[in-house]
Amino acid sequence: MDPINKLSYGLYVLSANDGDKVNGCIINTACQVASKPEMISVSVNKSGLTHDMVASSGKFCVSVLSEETPFSVFKHFGFASGRDTQKFFPTEGMEFGWTEDGLPYLKSTANAYIEAAVTQKIDLGSHTLFIGEVIEKQNLSDVNSATYSYYHSHIKPKKKPAASKGWVCKICGYIYEGEELPADFTCPICKHPASDFEKL
Repeated sequence: MDPINKLSYGLYVLSANDGDKVNGCIINTACQVASKPEMISVSVNKSGLTHDMVASSGKFCVSVLSEETPFSVFKHFGFASGRDTQKFFPTEGMEFGWTEDGLPYLKSTANAYIEAAVTQKIDLGSHTLFIGEVIEKQNLSDVNSATYSYYHSHIKPKKKPAASKGWVCKICGYIYEGEELPADFTCPICKHPASDFEKL
């Protein structure tokens, strides 16, 4: 599959190199806008350093994250790059590669990378839409791209429910709230005795 075809409702590591610094952040908007020549666009928050680096260097690289991407990658890069310029250093579980122009891409847990040279900038208020012509691209794996819904359902840790006190019926799931379960208690739902309850 052409790497361009992997740009669909996904999550990406956007990277840039302004000749002095290298940075990157997670973005969720990247798409193909033309096929001849191949053009892609990315929407980047203006408040982050990565935005400024793309604007000044005129190039960017998109690593298409796969469903195998662990939460640690999202935590490492963040959805806003801030001013931290040490995103691409040897990190456990993350392997990086470099394009011919010296832009880093995530080699591990990404299924493709695409580098582009900016041809147009469109002001979107809090974001800038950068449109660029593809100058380098490569498939890295056949694992499905991680969509935003997949990220929320399978990658992002779920909040643990508040600890409950009480007893639960092993038969029907009814919860009795209280420190002590009366010995003669009967489940109001399935009518089973206290012996069929266990402490939460």
